[in-house]
Amino acid sequence: MSSNPVAETVASLLPRARQELTELVAFKSVADFAQFPKSESEGAATWVADALRAEGFRDVALLDTPDGTQSVYGYLPGPEGAKTVLLYAHYDVQPPLDEAAWVSPPFELTERDGRWYGRGAADCKGGVIMHLLALRALKANGGVPVHVKVIAEGSEEQGTGGLERYAEQHPEVLAADTIVIGDAGNFRVGLPTVTSTLRGMTMVRVRIDTLEGNLHSGQFGGAAPDALAALIRVLDSLRAEDGSTTVDGLTADAQWDGLRYEEEQFRKDAKVLDGVELIGSGTVADRIWARPAVTVLGIDCPPVVGATPSVQASARALISLRVPPGVDAAGATKLLQAHLEAHTPWGARVHCEQIGQGQAFRADTSSPAYEAMADAMAVAYPGQEMSYAGQGGSIPLCNTLAALYPEAEILLIGLSEPEAQIHAVNESVSPEELERLSVAEALFLRNYAAN
Repeated sequence: MSSNPVAETVASLLPRARQELTELVAFKSVADFAQFPKSESEGAATWVADALRAEGFRDVALLDTPDGTQSVYGYLPGPEGAKTVLLYAHYDVQPPLDEAAWVSPPFELTERDGRWYGRGAADCKGGVIMHLLALRALKANGGVPVHVKVIAEGSEEQGTGGLERYAEQHPEVLAADTIVIGDAGNFRVGLPTVTSTLRGMTMVRVRIDTLEGNLHSGQFGGAAPDALAALIRVLDSLRAEDGSTTVDGLTADAQWDGLRYEEEQFRKDAKVLDGVELIGSGTVADRIWARPAVTVLGIDCPPVVGATPSVQASARALISLRVPPGVDAAGATKLLQAHLEAHTPWGARVHCEQIGQGQAFRADTSSPAYEAMADAMAVAYPGQEMSYAGQGGSIPLCNTLAALYPEAEILLIGLSEPEAQIHAVNESVSPEELERLSVAEALFLRNYAAN
């Protein structure tokens, strides 16, 4: 990679990139203003806006989105008649969780064992820096050959849909020929990967009621219907003996035909305890990228400490269902609710409430943009071919953009490989990945312009 002028420029810019990421990570930009001051998110948004202006972007604006947060927008004009590429990242971050469990402070970028640690270093403030590095490298080597729009979202981690609704209300703002979502990651460090599918998601809150009030378990237990026991029965019905998801009417036998995910590697990445089995059937890739997966996110019931000998009158649970590509999330929600109602025992009263939903996504990997990215990654990662992976998580914005701009090609790349531990304590980014992916993005823009 050293003989490539773009790569040499990116390498020379890495110290500056580290300083900029240090500044950006320092903002506690969690878009939950009950936990963190709104001023922290506003400070991060202003930082991104100032960085875009410094690179010559026009029309830089803080877009007030319907969920009360701001997305940062800028436009960098290219040669007349050139294609338009939208580069996406988000500057908001997950809460730090248990700050005492961090080896170094979560909002102070700290180098350790060849990685840079800090909340948002990979997800996705590093993505903002990646876009800046790629554009700077092109400007230093003949110029940016396409029109570039940058959008940095302010509430992606909250799932409140502000940018999706803003885009629907102002479809001209983000219109582009190709969209690069910088919020995914390589399958592992050093293996260039484009994420070609995303699972969708639905969340349902279920409540079961059996009695007007709690009862003494000695006096009434054995005949009085226990709402918590009924809820446990219902939740257990969502899994087969091997742990596979079983929602009545929902197909769960699809197969993944791309990158293989070896079981031992998955056990290591997921930190599965010795002797504990993986759940489900089929390959690991089938299970996490091509099939539905149900997760019980929480249960409302008495805690063990302070519990009394009572038959419970009511109990609640929050259930997440990841929906594979090709399955309509709204249809899956109806199937999940019907399943919960059908499997509630003893005539107990059951109430289901949907509280969130996002569609799955599948990219057209035969498009010119994918060819341009494959060629770019082959240069940025010498000796490696670009792989196609799925992602079990959801990015609802992808579907919004795909619906608004059906002709646009959408590619997902990014810095969130397994070692990054995004959403967990001690999140980090590999500076080598930042360097290589910045080179790949720069070369992609050049290749794509030449198509």
